[in-house]
Amino acid sequence: MADSGAVELLAVPGSLRRTSSNRTLLEAADALAPAGVVVCMSDHLAELPHFNPDLDGGTPPAAVGAWREAVARADGLLLSVPEYAHGLPGAFKNGLDWLVSDPAVLHKPVGIWNASARGEHAQASLAEVLRTMSITIVEEAGLTLPLLDGPLTLAGLLDAPTPRQLLSDALAAFVRRIRHGRAV
Repeated sequence: MADSGAVELLAVPGSLRRTSSNRTLLEAADALAPAGVVVCMSDHLAELPHFNPDLDGGTPPAAVGAWREAVARADGLLLSVPEYAHGLPGAFKNGLDWLVSDPAVLHKPVGIWNASARGEHAQASLAEVLRTMSITIVEEAGLTLPLLDGPLTLAGLLDAPTPRQLLSDALAAFVRRIRHGRAV
């Protein structure tokens, strides 16, 4: 976890594509982060081996250890996940599978973002998986942009008043919830 004043968010894009809309959405979170909030982009999913419980005893593979450490260190997770064939992308689900036995994720606050309104099946699946893992979904920090077509760019998100405001509001709600949780 970050020091007592700062809030560290781990931004996890559900797609491995370097130019994915969901990654761009998380990059906007970094650009809009208020003072005292650090957004760290995670690229751990691409390095993880396929989940195998036989590899999870004792010392896990190095990539798994790094992934778990990054999650444990964060005060909250921002997840932005596309939908593939009405479900979660395989690499993203694999990353979650590696966290199931990690006590550091218990009650970890999570904000679920989506770069398109066409992802309701994946979002529902993600919410079910997270609840099963006893992760805290911060509903007021959830965000689905009403964007359906065309490339999503960082400049476009930051320059357009409506998406910028939606992003800022969701991020502020998430940080408030995390800080409130510290005070309890």
